[in-house]
This record gives sequence, structure tokens and C-alpha cells, in this order.
Amino acid sequence: MHDTFDTVITNVRIASMADNGQPYGTTSHTAVGIRSGKIAALFEELPADISATHTVDGNGQWLLPGLIDCHTHLIYAGDRANEFEMRLQGISYAEIAKQGGGIKSTVKATRQASEKALFDSAKQRAERLLEEGVTTLEIKSGYGLDLDTERRMLKVARQLEDALPVSVRTTFLGAHALPAEYSNDADGYISLVCDTMLPDIAANKLADAVDVFCESIGFTPAQTERVFQAAKAHGLPVKAHVEQLSDLKGAVLAANYDALSVDHIEYLAEEDVGHLKDTVAVLLPGAFYYLHETQKPPIEALRKQGIPMAVATDLNPGSSPLASLLTAMNMACVLFAITPEEALLGTTRHAAKALGLNDRGMIDEGLRADLTLWDIDHPAQLVYSINGQRPKARWVGGRHV
Repeated sequence: MHDTFDTVITNVRIASMADNGQPYGTTSHTAVGIRSGKIAALFEELPADISATHTVDGNGQWLLPGLIDCHTHLIYAGDRANEFEMRLQGISYAEIAKQGGGIKSTVKATRQASEKALFDSAKQRAERLLEEGVTTLEIKSGYGLDLDTERRMLKVARQLEDALPVSVRTTFLGAHALPAEYSNDADGYISLVCDTMLPDIAANKLADAVDVFCESIGFTPAQTERVFQAAKAHGLPVKAHVEQLSDLKGAVLAANYDALSVDHIEYLAEEDVGHLKDTVAVLLPGAFYYLHETQKPPIEALRKQGIPMAVATDLNPGSSPLASLLTAMNMACVLFAITPEEALLGTTRHAAKALGLNDRGMIDEGLRADLTLWDIDHPAQLVYSINGQRPKARWVGGRHV
């Protein structure tokens, strides 16, 4: 039977990242057929009786799934380069915050920025990630801390998907910090998030998930749980920034609410790792590096318990101004002692799971044709070198970009 495809990619080595018992999910297939945005067929040898609108010769290069950055805060106004200089001169973060710096300065600038200004700056950051092979991107709100600005940030995130060859997942992070107008009323602000902001954002379908910063400098477990309950009431899955600076048992709480992911987790207690069976642990080495932290996530315990580990940039203006997922992978290996294969799983299959997406992150029939082609000798090279690689070709939903 004659088979027709939109695109056939031939002469490739495939690291599918699927769980097939082989390192990097390597397969004996050498060609991929794409139809209607999906991987329609995998071939060990290309049959003579097929045709394609487009044929691409991979020249023996490696074909991998598109990369997924599953935790970013890339929409904001202004920057904090001046604070970076101040910290290097010995001025404490607390003193900078007292002078109106820190997240307060980003919130002020973001509230004042137009939708177009937010879009233009976010587009530049997103383009840096896409250059490295990112085909799916998660973007959080959280620098508005009022309904108007949070809504504006999420609208811009949706616009980025229309403007760029990337799939965007949006996360409402209204409970990111306490705005100045609620400085002595954290419970009152959480009421605003749960009773006003979240219902509006859910009704307008602006968010795919809801996140909370559960931390000593963020929100308490009780306040976090209120947001989780409100999210569930509106049919939205939850995620959580937890155990970054202390152990408040936020990861266990999030797991009890079937969280898609628990992120940071440097202070996660080993005895709590077993609670995370149905969630993904997201490692964010950029913030660890940038803040000069020393407490590392319990990698060996996560590994032993079989908890999937994702890796993301945490791209944000304050603690991880990192617009390079490949560098984040390298950092995760060097700083947290994960393997290159774990780092690549963390930006493909496990990152997809952290976003609740079961249609991507691997190369297999029936999945979305998000693919990257690399001129490398081995997949580990993507993690080993810093700023050494760019994909030779990318396909997003089957479209060659």
C-alpha cells in the first residue's frame, strides 16, 4: 500500500528518550514519517513505496525530541542588573529589598509596562531558548500580584505561542509574593487570589495550572492549601515552589493535591521523597548557582524511589536570569550530580510529565512531531559542552522551523 507523509526525515540516529531499556532510548530506526503534525511512522529501512511532500536527509546526525523548559518566569519588565552589582559589593538581599529592590522592583516595573512592552521583552528571551531546541515552554505569571497585571502577563504568554514556533503552557502564580498593599495581611491577599483573581483567570481560560511559592519568605502551608483548594474547585491542576530555602513540607502537601510537579526541593527531607510517587521533581540549578546556595536536592533518594526528575531554567530577573536550557542541563550534572541521560530525560520525557503533557517528550508513533536534529557524535555532548551546540533543524508540531 502506498503511504504518503507530509515530511520524511531519513538517515538519522534516534535517541527517542522512551523507556525502551536502551541508553537515551536509542532505537534501530533510521527514518521518521510525519503526518498532520504527528509522528506517523518509524522505519528501520525506508520502504520504496512511500512518498512525502518534503524529504530531509539527516546525514547521519542525531534526532531527539524537542526540548521542554517546564519552569520559567520569562515575562516581566525591567531588570535587576544593578542589584547584581550591589550584591557583589556585599550589600545583602534584605538591604536591597528595604531600598525597594528585589521582587518589589520587578512588580512595580511590570505593573507599569504595557502589554506590548511585556510582549517585546518576553519574545526576546523566548527566542534565546528556542535557538537551543526548545519546542515547549512553560511561562508563569507572578510579577503583577494584582488581577489586571496577572491577566496581562498570561495574555502575553498566549500571544508568544501565536508569534513564535513554540507550544506554551501558562501557569497562574498569583501567590508568588506579598504585594506592598497587603504587606501586613497575607491571609487577605490569599483571599484575593482565591476569590477574585483565580476565578477570573479560570473563566477566561488564561492558565493551564496554578502555582504557589510555599516558603518562609513566601506563603505558609495553610495559605498554600487554600490556593490548591481554589484551583481544584476551578478544575486546574497545581504545581508548587517548595523546599527551596527551608523544609515546610510543602512538597508533601502538593503531592496530596496531585501536583504535576514540585520545584526546587533543595531542602526536601529524604523521608518525604516517597510521597512524590505521582509527581515530578523539578530541579532548578540556575537559582542554586546564582544565589550561591549549598543545600542540594536529595538526588540519590529521588533516584532510588524512581521519582522522575525534570530540569528547567527557572528564567527570572532575580534568582536565575538564565536563558539557556542546555546550560541548565550542564549545571544540573555538575552541581547536583545527575547524569547526562537524566538531564536529557529531564528536558524531554519528564519535563512533559511535569506539564501534564502525554503527547510529547519522546519519539514514538502517535506523538506530537516536536523534533530536533543535532550534529553530534553522542547525545551526552548536548549536556557536556557549554554553549557549544545548536540544533541543525527543528520541527514543532510537524512544521519545519
